[in-house]
Amino acid sequence: MKPKIDKTRFGSITIAGEKYTNDVLIRLDGEVVKRKKKLSKAEYGTSHILSLAEARHVYEDGAAWILIGSGHSGLVRLSDEAEQFFKKKGCQVRALPTPEAVVWWNEADGAGIGLFHVTC
Repeated sequence: MKPKIDKTRFGSITIAGEKYTNDVLIRLDGEVVKRKKKLSKAEYGTSHILSLAEARHVYEDGAAWILIGSGHSGLVRLSDEAEQFFKKKGCQVRALPTPEAVVWWNEADGAGIGLFHVTC
């Protein structure tokens, strides 16, 4: 079941009443886990570019879409390799600044995964 995101502020996101102060990944089954941004940092020196390794970690069979909350200033983006990976899987990707992504997430239907960057 997809959990409701209550709110986000710079540096935090509150999901189903629980506040997180780190980037998070919401799995297909609704589980909220800490984002493994080290997978992208190892490749690019930053977590603002989603690497192929992180894309592989994020994706789950059965996901129709992935929503990326790209930070409050919208700095997170997909690498070309990650974009191609999701395309080959037939998984649509939408990246929006995190405050907009929260609204989209709460209104979205279907089998989706969310990745939310809580700062810049």
